[in-house]
Amino acid sequence: MTLPGFLQAPPRHLFFTGKGGVGKTSIACASAIALTEAGQRVLLVSTDPASNLDEMLGVALSDVPRPVPGVHGLSALNIDPETAAEAYRKRVLAQMEGAPETERSTVREQLSGACTTEVAAFDEFAGLLAGDTAEFDHVVFDTAPTGHTLRLLSLPAAWTGFLGANEAGASCLGPHSGLKMQERRFRAAMEALGDAATTAIILVARPDRVSLVEAARSAGELAALGLRNQRLVVNGVFRAGASDDLVARAIEQGGRAALDGMPETLRLLPRDEVPLRGFDTVGLTALRALLKPGPPAAPAIPPATAVASVKTPGLDALVDGLAARGHGLVMVMGKGGVGKTTIAAAVAIGLVERGHAVHLSTTDPAAHLAMTLGGDMPGLRVDRIDPKVETDRYVAKIMESRGRSLDEAGRALLREDLRSPCTEEVAVFHAFSRIVAEARSSFVVLDTAPTGHTLLLMDATGAYHRQMTRNLEPANGTGRIVTPLMRLQDPEHTQVLLVTLPETTPVSEAAALQEDLRRARIEPYAWVVNRALSGSGTTDPLLMQRMAGERAQIQRIESGLAQRLFLLPWQAEAPVGLTALQRLAA
Repeated sequence: MTLPGFLQAPPRHLFFTGKGGVGKTSIACASAIALTEAGQRVLLVSTDPASNLDEMLGVALSDVPRPVPGVHGLSALNIDPETAAEAYRKRVLAQMEGAPETERSTVREQLSGACTTEVAAFDEFAGLLAGDTAEFDHVVFDTAPTGHTLRLLSLPAAWTGFLGANEAGASCLGPHSGLKMQERRFRAAMEALGDAATTAIILVARPDRVSLVEAARSAGELAALGLRNQRLVVNGVFRAGASDDLVARAIEQGGRAALDGMPETLRLLPRDEVPLRGFDTVGLTALRALLKPGPPAAPAIPPATAVASVKTPGLDALVDGLAARGHGLVMVMGKGGVGKTTIAAAVAIGLVERGHAVHLSTTDPAAHLAMTLGGDMPGLRVDRIDPKVETDRYVAKIMESRGRSLDEAGRALLREDLRSPCTEEVAVFHAFSRIVAEARSSFVVLDTAPTGHTLLLMDATGAYHRQMTRNLEPANGTGRIVTPLMRLQDPEHTQVLLVTLPETTPVSEAAALQEDLRRARIEPYAWVVNRALSGSGTTDPLLMQRMAGERAQIQRIESGLAQRLFLLPWQAEAPVGLTALQRLAA
């Protein structure tokens, strides 16, 4: 098998990153398999809190390497953030053996936040880069969507600066006095990532404008962190099978235009292209075929199966149902790359056109709302939860409320304590809480970050709820406080929309997210299937093969996953701009 350029003489570490939904996991898995078939011993690692390696490879994984049946030489693991955090807490508390119980209790409480979970996950990641994998020739990292990964990679620099200026006390990492070894380990991990002799950064994108812009932004931010040995892989490049198929031609021309107009940052990188396949890249057979040159033979598809229209209500019916409620929080969730931002913007515009004032916001660090909307609309207020802005606002508030009674030395100590990266976690949660409360009297539509990042925010919401309710007196506390989690659990206040593509992996991830929400007693209001080709009229063999697969996924959702299901058909042109978005929910 002829390997693509990025797998020819590869360094020891391959680090796959990119916007959610571009196919990072598929490309990473296919690359790991290809390397083993070339005689290499490979460890495949997922750093995504919402990893789906298990489903892709057909094996139950944990936080220790496990051989993948059917692929000689390949082992895989998921960095489990919760398991990593628990092990990290035990290590920190072990350093405090002999300390007073009150001090240990304080540190135990400080170690309960989502920030500790992130740092513990990076600690596991750092260990793998530091050489805990000597029995393998290559380590392939499948990362979380870009925003989460950039946050993870920026932690070492943030903590180094904080610890350098604050030698005493404790933080959500534990006692500062015991962290110098951790700091050296983190720095060594970043040096390994920045060493071109040992690590290649593979930016994965799709042939569409938003994906390529995101990849260019990531390239710049990764370079600023010292990770400059980059390559570009464009996944899902489509070539029409017949020139007279209007749908196939539109898809091909759209992809070509996006590639022709890609940012100069990407144009300068070495580039490989992976063709669009007619099958979902789940399972070893599909993964082995993904990187092979030329299209594989497509199985026969009964025409009626492929072109049958899907009898599912559209986005207009969804917006009608939401508008009838008069107010509320609409949270749009799902795997990265499924079109959450498009759905959120279309729903918000649809509510405005039905006579409601709407606040549209996002928790996504990548924040594509402005690009998607492309303009202003009366009755629609648009912003985002910007971590830096919210942190500055929170620090100013704490300095004003707590610092006014302190002397200058006390204020300086408080200011240093607030430089902790954990402050950002608290500040973002407070901003999220304000938005949740705002929906008591108006419509708020919230475009959330990809699944893993959102689950961390939900963890913080749950932790706050437990803390507040624990502090209430049982006899008189009932009804005296309403936490953000209670509002999310209230179907009269919050409607959660799960967005997916009609493909195996996004549907499975949406189903897993639904189970996580239900464990928190939050019941999703509806599912939205985005970019469905069914009924488009195409007769292109590859697209017909994909339509047969998507029909099976829609039936899977209808057969018990969703209480309500709505469908947004494939669009010949990406729905960017107010006019295009208005049409979706009209």
